[in-house]
Amino acid sequence: MSKRAGLYPGTFDPITNGHIDIIRRAIKLVDELVIGIAINNDKGPLFSLDERVAMVKRETAPLTGEGRAKISVRPFEGLLMHYAEEVGASVIIRGLRAVSDFEYEFQMVGMNQRLNPDIETVFLMAEATHQAIASRLVKEIARLGGDVGSFVSADVKKQLTDKFSS
Repeated sequence: MSKRAGLYPGTFDPITNGHIDIIRRAIKLVDELVIGIAINNDKGPLFSLDERVAMVKRETAPLTGEGRAKISVRPFEGLLMHYAEEVGASVIIRGLRAVSDFEYEFQMVGMNQRLNPDIETVFLMAEATHQAIASRLVKEIARLGGDVGSFVSADVKKQLTDKFSS
């Protein structure tokens, strides 16, 4: 039997508890989960690509191990479907928080299916406690001196604090 690989793409700037929730559930569906860190300089990320890759590796390390799906964290640039083909993914994992997410994702799925109908997209709803978490909002709260401890891990919180205090 062949191994089922999934791709969970995003900028992860920074990785939040909502992302971790989706990853925890996604690894139940696949044998290997590739977390694709998008190189998207147009979004003006707070953290460098190397920082985001290291952060995601550190945050997901406790989720791997005996009898669990393998997790790999890799940067990518360009068309998502090309990258999915490159890593051998048969499924793309996407997290949904609200109806507004669905509208955008619905359009993306339609285009991606036209590019490669063999790769499915699976939507996982964020757990209720994580539905309001967005990296953009977490950065804004941290920048303004608010406590982001309920949205990110203690390590990510420290990295955010360090970024905004320098």
